[in-house]
Amino acid sequence: MLVWTPAHGRMRVPEELSEMGDALRTARAHWTESDLMAATRKLRLLGGMLAGLCALTFFQNLGTPTAEQTPTATRLLCALLAMLESTRCGLALLAFVIFAFIPWYQARKRRLQLPSWDAAGIAKNVPAIRFEIWLGRQNSPLTKVLMGLIALVGLAQILSHYPTEGLGSLLSIFKTWDGTATAGLMKDRYLQGEWWRLFTAPFLHGNIVHFLMNASALIYLGKRVEVFARWPHLPMVFLFAACVGGEASVRFVAAPTVGASGGLMGLLGFLLVFETLHVRLVPRSARRRLAGGVVLTALIGLVGFRYIDNAAHVGGLLAGMIYAAIVFPKSASPTRPRSNRTDRIVGSLATLVLIAVAALTIWRVAMGGSTAN
Repeated sequence: MLVWTPAHGRMRVPEELSEMGDALRTARAHWTESDLMAATRKLRLLGGMLAGLCALTFFQNLGTPTAEQTPTATRLLCALLAMLESTRCGLALLAFVIFAFIPWYQARKRRLQLPSWDAAGIAKNVPAIRFEIWLGRQNSPLTKVLMGLIALVGLAQILSHYPTEGLGSLLSIFKTWDGTATAGLMKDRYLQGEWWRLFTAPFLHGNIVHFLMNASALIYLGKRVEVFARWPHLPMVFLFAACVGGEASVRFVAAPTVGASGGLMGLLGFLLVFETLHVRLVPRSARRRLAGGVVLTALIGLVGFRYIDNAAHVGGLLAGMIYAAIVFPKSASPTRPRSNRTDRIVGSLATLVLIAVAALTIWRVAMGGSTAN
């Protein structure tokens, strides 16, 4: 939000006006308490669901047919190990961390910071607030194109259920999505010559939660790359990082994988280096959020190591960092770098490759669904 007063010749953020300090502090305190209450309720709800699911899994394994012939201590240990190895418990824990614990922690942190929200604290945050407002008003058409391609592939995955389920296929949005066998990164088939799986797998997703997490990351990171480094580098970084992340997954993970996480981590790694090399473009607090994103991703990868391809994450992150370090020299200028003709040509070719790969992925998913049915 921007405001105008007769005393100033241009629109300003409210935090720049000293006379609005009391109103801003009151509004922030109210918003922080409301946010914390909502996060606490979610923490208790999802925490209770997680505890109930783990308890159910534990007691189901405690009462196996051979339980009577097994010592009590051994039965308890086996039931505990079965609970820890349970896929549904692991996914529930991952959902609890992402959708409950992290929002609660962030809300509580904001409340602890309320005493520092005085006149000096508000003035200190003005550059970051102005930056976020400016960034939000920038256009990012290529990010929307890439998001649209991934969404079309996701729709194809959902509709692949239609021939057998009819209208009930609408419920498939909440199920495991098809496509891994036909276009995912099946390591054995890739090594046997199906090289195109390295390109199609990033357009696929395992379920609605996986898709929404990657979509939100793409909208934020993609726009940031497109605005700061110009549009040609968005498809180039994404494509390069997705391929490097896929290769890392082939070397270190045996299970089939899908998802755009390798490319997205490449965008994150790119921004970490790019914004460090162009320190006057982005406020320090905004750069710290990117570092926080790396820590958060590492935490999620640690919690969900059985379901998350950490090799692809690390490979994509390093690829993006290397790309930025090689392509962009260090600069003290507050002006964004311009793209040259070579950038635009290569960026256009990378965009065409992404469009072609998305079309191939949709075709593979459709053919796989029709064959299976």
